[in-house]
Amino acid sequence: MPDGVSGKTLLRTLMELCDDAIIEVCLDGKIARWNRAAERLYGYTEEEMTGQSMAHLVPIYEMPAFEAVLQDLRRGEIRKKEKMERLAKDGSCVCVAIKRSAIRDENGRVVGMIECGKAVQTGIGTGTENPLGLLIDQMPVLVWTTDKQLRITSNWGSGFHLSEIGPGKLAGKTVADFLGCEQPDAIPILRHVEALRGRGGRFEHQRDERVLDVQVEPLRSPEGNLIGCVGVALDVTDRKRTEEQMLYQATHDALTGLSNYRESVESLEREVKRATRTHGVFSVLLLDLDGLKEINDRQGHLAGNHALKRLANAMREHSRAVDVAARYGGDEFALLLIDADFTMAGQVAERICECLRAQSDGPPLSVSVGVATYPADGRTGQELLEAADQRLYRDKKDPKKKLHAVRHA
Repeated sequence: MPDGVSGKTLLRTLMELCDDAIIEVCLDGKIARWNRAAERLYGYTEEEMTGQSMAHLVPIYEMPAFEAVLQDLRRGEIRKKEKMERLAKDGSCVCVAIKRSAIRDENGRVVGMIECGKAVQTGIGTGTENPLGLLIDQMPVLVWTTDKQLRITSNWGSGFHLSEIGPGKLAGKTVADFLGCEQPDAIPILRHVEALRGRGGRFEHQRDERVLDVQVEPLRSPEGNLIGCVGVALDVTDRKRTEEQMLYQATHDALTGLSNYRESVESLEREVKRATRTHGVFSVLLLDLDGLKEINDRQGHLAGNHALKRLANAMREHSRAVDVAARYGGDEFALLLIDADFTMAGQVAERICECLRAQSDGPPLSVSVGVATYPADGRTGQELLEAADQRLYRDKKDPKKKLHAVRHA
C-alpha cells in the first residue's frame, strides 16, 4: 500500500469504490477508517466508529480469537482469511467472511491491517463450527462485557424472563444504566470495580421486580492484560419465590398462618440473646382456647378450625409487626411481645380477650392466659415458658377470674 498523502488518498478511493465492508484497524485494535459498505453492513457511520475499539463489533466469545489476530499482527504476521461473527448496531449478529491484508510503513514495519468483510449465510457462529456462540446466544442468561470505564461493549444470551433485552441491545450503556444503580457505592458497581482490580464476585440484585444472580469476573486479553469485566446474570425470581414459599411453609402453621412451634421457640431464643446483650425487657403470652373439644364434639371440626382462626386473627390484630404470634400446639398459642413489660403484656392479653367476646361470626370464645417477663420471671426461654404455663394453668382452673393471673401474678 503506498505511503504518504497520495497513498492515503488512493486507499480512501479504493475503500469507497469497494462493495465489501472495509475497516482499517490499528495495532491497538482501534478503528482508523470505515467505508460506506461497512456502514451498510454494520449500521454504524464512520463518525461513530472512527477511534473506537473493534470490541464494539466483536462478540465476547470471538474476543480471544480477535485478540490473537492482533497479537500475530504485532509480530508482523497476518491471518488472511477466516469467518467470524460481528455485532451490528441493531444488536443482530452477522456472520462475515473476512480477508485481511497488512498495512506497512516506509520501513516495511506492520502498522495496521485492512479487514475486508462480506456477509455470508452460514458461519462460525452456527452449527458445529462454533457451538459456544450458538449456546451463549440461546442460554436463558444475560452475558455482557465492559471496558475499564464500565461501559458495556457487548451483550449476549436470550435475556431475562419477560425482558426485551436482546443481543447487543446494551452496547454503549453503562453498568449503572443497565442495573439501575444511581449510587456509586451500590453493590453492583462495587463488584464491577473489584473485577477491574482482578477480583471476581457474586451477588444478588433486584431489577424491574426480577431477582438476578450475578457473577462478575475480570476480562483479560490473551496477553493477560485486564481490559474490562465480564458479567453473567441468571434470573432466579421464580426460584426465590419457591424458596420463600418453602421457608414459609416450614415455619408457619397451615391452618392459622401464624408461626409454628419451631419458629416460635427459635424466635424466643433469639430474643433472649438480644435482651441479654442489650439489657432489654420482653414478655411471653401463652394462650389456651377454652372449650375447643366441646366445639369439635358439638359442631364439628370445621367449627373448631374456625374458632382457632378467630383467635389467630385476634392475636394478629392486637400485636405489632415486630412481635411473633404462633400456634404453639393444638389449642395453644404463644405471643412474643418485644420490649413489652408485664403490665403491657397484660393489656395486650385483655384486648385479645375483649376482641374474642366482640366477635359475631361464631359462638362466644374465651382463652386462658399466662404471662412471663424477661428477666423477672426467667433468663432462659425454658424458664419463661414454664412461668407463663404455670400462670395459664392457674387461670384455666378458675374460669370465673379470667386474667387474674395476668393482673395479679
